Amino acid sequence: MRRFLSGLLLFATLAVGALPAHAEPVDLELVFAADGSGSIDDDELRLQRRGWAEALASKDVLDRIRSGMIGAIAVAYMEWGGPDSQVLIVDWHVIRDEASARVFGDKLLTAPRGARGYNSISNAIDFSVRLVEQNAHEGTRKVIDVSGDGPNIGGRSLEAARADAMAKGFTINALAIEIGRSAYSGPGGQRLSEYYEQYVIGGPGAFVEVADATRPFAVAARRKLVTEVAGGPAHRAAAR
Repeated sequence: MRRFLSGLLLFATLAVGALPAHAEPVDLELVFAADGSGSIDDDELRLQRRGWAEALASKDVLDRIRSGMIGAIAVAYMEWGGPDSQVLIVDWHVIRDEASARVFGDKLLTAPRGARGYNSISNAIDFSVRLVEQNAHEGTRKVIDVSGDGPNIGGRSLEAARADAMAKGFTINALAIEIGRSAYSGPGGQRLSEYYEQYVIGGPGAFVEVADATRPFAVAARRKLVTEVAGGPAHRAAAR
């Protein structure tokens, strides 16, 4: 039945000219936009990558992927640093099952570090939008998943980057890493999750997840990914 619905969707979109002949339909196009700036040491970088890799291959997330109309999502992973440093770490992969999730995760865990400098979330959002616009997939939803331990510092206006992405139909979600000094790293000592809520996220169903002393990054990443694949907080399912 799922293959029939997938074929029907592809036929319908091709008939109206909305989908290029080479594009593959998926339920979700998702960019992991992870902090690779100078505030993230090598151990923290590995912690983030391992957390996302394990979350993607978890039963909670895979069950949600399989329950979609098409039963597949397209994901890419980039890391951001300063205004001139956005690095594609793992290019687009279609995730349908544990095997495809493991392939993506293995590439993520073995890729070299690339980003440098501090802290352009705005330029990371712009880069993520271009990644989606230039890929070979067509999703029902388009999500940018920003994770970081600090606020926007450089690059173009964060307000403008967010507004432009939202105007193109994107949802921007965030995972605030509130560990140690990072907890209150927003302007004027604002809590980072509050800063992300106010200035970073936007679009249909946008939300902020938190990793802190009581919720390890791996747990927060899995909870967040379950919610994103499900379609936002209104469809949140508990992730263990």
